[in-house]
Amino acid sequence: MPERIAFRMKVHPGKIAEYKKRHDELWPEMVEALHEAGVSDYSIWHDPETDTLFGTLLRTDDHTMADLPKTEANKRWWKFMADIMDYNADGTPHVVGLERVFYLK
Repeated sequence: MPERIAFRMKVHPGKIAEYKKRHDELWPEMVEALHEAGVSDYSIWHDPETDTLFGTLLRTDDHTMADLPKTEANKRWWKFMADIMDYNADGTPHVVGLERVFYLK
């Protein structure tokens, strides 16, 4: 059964329009890499007061999300986005996993 996960990230102040534009033009090879890794139903939301991004996605039981950073598409995407988001010293986006505390079906 697919698992929904949630996480947060930060976009630099004043860069949300560019962030949205880049995602509106998401490269086909990045979409393919995400689907091959078992990712679907992926949404990212923006809090304009804090420039926090909140993302959710579904991943299959046999997902390979841990291997996504090894793909060429993902490596290029991270470099492409580094100028408008908070990143770690190692060149990866700063992502904080979130824990579900409530669910209503």
